Amino acid sequence: MFGFKKKKKLDDLMAQLRPDLSRESLGVGPAFPGVAPNPLLSGDARKRNAELRTGALALGVLVDWREVNSNPRVILMFDVETADGVSFRGVADEDLTFTELTRLAPGQTLPVRYRPAVMDHYVALARDADPAGVRQLSDRIASRKRT
Repeated sequence: MFGFKKKKKLDDLMAQLRPDLSRESLGVGPAFPGVAPNPLLSGDARKRNAELRTGALALGVLVDWREVNSNPRVILMFDVETADGVSFRGVADEDLTFTELTRLAPGQTLPVRYRPAVMDHYVALARDADPAGVRQLSDRIASRKRT
């Protein structure tokens, strides 16, 4: 009775409430599961965030962001490039401080983590990334672009 229809409605709830958070507005395809209304209450979102903390490192160029609430919770949109040469639009659901929020600027390159086995457009800021590892990744991506 409350099977698949209810799940479908919950997946699209944020897109209905906030059209600026729809798949089309974020620039991702139908494989993107959608933004969780409250990631702390969503078991799938908690599992995804735990997996992203240990995901593969990549570089993301900030395209835009949408403020979800005044915590401030923001949805960040990145053009991501991996060490393997794969490029995709990545979406990060992050809680930022006001200081971090004021420092956001389109075109900024930030380290992000993604799940190579899933590739569902979700990424997370790699706050724990080693600066030397980020520099090495950046050099690897830049050398591939030159050739």
